[in-house]
Amino acid sequence: MSTYTHRIAFTLYEQMLITSVTLPVEMLRAGEAFARRHLGHEFIPLEIAWLSESGETVHSSMGVPFSAHASFSALSDFDYIIIPSIWRNPRPVLRKNASLVANLADARREGATLIGVGTGVCFLAQSGILDGHSATTHWHYAEQFKRSYPLVALRPDYFITQSDRLYTVASLNALADVIVHFIAQFYGQEAANHVQQNFSHEVRKPYEEQRYLEGAVDRHSDEQIASIQFWLRNNCADEITFPDVAKQFGMSYRTFNRRFKAATGQTAANYLQTVRVRQVTELLASTNLSIQEIALACGFNSQGQLSRVFKSTMNQTPSQYRQVVRKKLFS
Repeated sequence: MSTYTHRIAFTLYEQMLITSVTLPVEMLRAGEAFARRHLGHEFIPLEIAWLSESGETVHSSMGVPFSAHASFSALSDFDYIIIPSIWRNPRPVLRKNASLVANLADARREGATLIGVGTGVCFLAQSGILDGHSATTHWHYAEQFKRSYPLVALRPDYFITQSDRLYTVASLNALADVIVHFIAQFYGQEAANHVQQNFSHEVRKPYEEQRYLEGAVDRHSDEQIASIQFWLRNNCADEITFPDVAKQFGMSYRTFNRRFKAATGQTAANYLQTVRVRQVTELLASTNLSIQEIALACGFNSQGQLSRVFKSTMNQTPSQYRQVVRKKLFS
């Protein structure tokens, strides 16, 4: 087993939304447990700590005590820092936890990845870390956020933003999507799929679909390829040949392949397969259609073809996936 750890800190304060601490911890531990069973010597454990202003126990507004491991001055020792959302007006919480602002800036300079949740994003904005960067926050506080932090490019229409090592999320559901994204980075897609299927799958959307990512290939500047992606998403149930798609959009097949890969980082065939599998997972979770009916509705020639593609992507059959999602097993 590796001697390294993924070091993750949660900041604590009395008015925090406690589920923005407990849910990601449970998801991370589920991903870690899966990886421990499947990765062998490549497994890297998690080191998760809770930090507070004084380093002492924090009694949340819901009456639940959280025992802190250290004060905010230790934040620079961690690779990832999650700043939970705040109940109601965040301004008094910012004043009461003044050292957090400076310590977040120090941790950022030391190379930490910062994840602000809901109105907890205010701590990042208050530190100046977000100046010139995109961010989001809870919709209820968006207008006040704009007035308080005019140098931040607020994007309230996005649930997730990512800029280098800065993540902001608008809601608890969006936080769950980011945690799945990190589990995939830590332990691979199989572990991420496992956690995704066992934690509130019916409210999840893919992380990549929700984020505003500065400089990312999936928010690219090739408007014609973006139009093709939109067309593929809306016609994925049809029989599609890419030379015909290229011709429809006025380019050669060679140019189409080159520009699609350059803009999106993947081939058009892989992109279309991802779109189709995503649609399959939604129908498996939310309908009683047979596997054959779902296959035909999502652009697959047969149940057999769907099963092969789905197994290679999700590491289980469509029937197994449906059973897990429907039962919502927390294993």
